[in-house]
Amino acid sequence: MSTERHAVDPDEVARRWRSRGFSCEVWVDPPGRCWEDFVHATDELVMVLEGQMEFEVEGHVHHPRPGEELLIPAGARHSARNIGLTTARWLYGYKER
Repeated sequence: MSTERHAVDPDEVARRWRSRGFSCEVWVDPPGRCWEDFVHATDELVMVLEGQMEFEVEGHVHHPRPGEELLIPAGARHSARNIGLTTARWLYGYKER
């Protein structure tokens, strides 16, 4: 039995992100869900909890594994896609001003 799906503690990640000035929320996407061409005025952090997500930031494609953090800089055009066959759960947070 795999323990990968329990490898990331969302509460611990939220504590760490908040200590760095970021919010932290859980998002759930069904297979095939795409969020295209977003731009935010503040930095954003994302971290996959389970599933297979693809993040494209200014034309660079990233496939973070569960537990790997990705920083999306303020002003960067980006997209998020669930490229897996199962539901994806991931964390996102914005730099608080």
